[in-house]
Amino acid sequence: MRDDPSHPADDGDLNLGPQPIARLLADLSLSHHDLVAASTEQITHKMVARAAKGRRLSRKVQVKVLNALNAAAKQRFALSDLFNYAGRP
Repeated sequence: MRDDPSHPADDGDLNLGPQPIARLLADLSLSHHDLVAASTEQITHKMVARAAKGRRLSRKVQVKVLNALNAAAKQRFALSDLFNYAGRP
């Protein structure tokens, strides 16, 4: 099943390349840990790492990462500032 290109969990569909959030974190001198520490929601270092690498995330996780970045940076960003794709439902 893993070799079937029509399989919905094919890794090609999930990896979208580096996302704008990676550049934002570098520009703001923030680490993944800074986002986890600033979050009032349940997020993990792994969620932030996947967000930066471009692993396709659900909309719910994208919003959690966005809220954490806004809290850590004390600025207001939109989802479109962090990701170049729409999250999975």
